[in-house]
Parts: sequence; structure tokens; C-alpha cells
Amino acid sequence: MATNVCCNAEIFETPIACRLDAIPASEHARYNELRRMLAAAAIGKCGLPNGIEVQISTRRMALTQIAEWISFERKCCPFLDFRIDVAPESGPVWVSLTGREGVKEFLAHAFSR
Repeated sequence: MATNVCCNAEIFETPIACRLDAIPASEHARYNELRRMLAAAAIGKCGLPNGIEVQISTRRMALTQIAEWISFERKCCPFLDFRIDVAPESGPVWVSLTGREGVKEFLAHAFSR
């Protein structure tokens, strides 16, 4: 359990583990397609204190597809925080995946495959 600072309420922390059953079977093909696209579009990676940041080539994966991938990932990995940073003038696009203690190690394993 953790405490939500803004209202002193206790919140339940989900386990740090993928729940692929959270994605309906009818959507698995699209989810897997987006995962392959993301892997092909990743052109850089940086470690963060509480996660990782991945640079994405928008020539290989559109922003709308990145957002769609995040919408799936939020279902199966609800313990992750996501952020998309888009630089001006067609600059780099970075996707940050962060979270509480243990998330950085989980992501290091997940992105080493």
C-alpha cells in the first residue's frame, strides 16, 4: 500500500508483472503488431532513476500508433507511468516508462529481449 499525497488516501499498488490477460484475445494481433513496430522504431534508449526513456523514429511509427501502444500497455502493466515528449520542429520523440521501486529492473529485463 502507498499513500496518495494529495488526499492522504491509501492506494493499492498492483504487482510489478505483466497481465496479458488484461488485453482481450480479439485485440492481441493489433497489440503484437504495435509491439513489433515499437521495437523497429526504437532508435535510442536512456536509463532514468526510476525507469527508461526510449527514442522513437516517427518515420517508422506515428505518434497515434505510439499512443495506441500505450493504451494497450496501460491495461497489462498498470503499474507503469508513461510520458511522450515531442520536441519542436520535427525533433526527437521520447517515450518514458517509469514507476515505483522495482520498475526499473522490470523494464531492464523486458527491454533486453
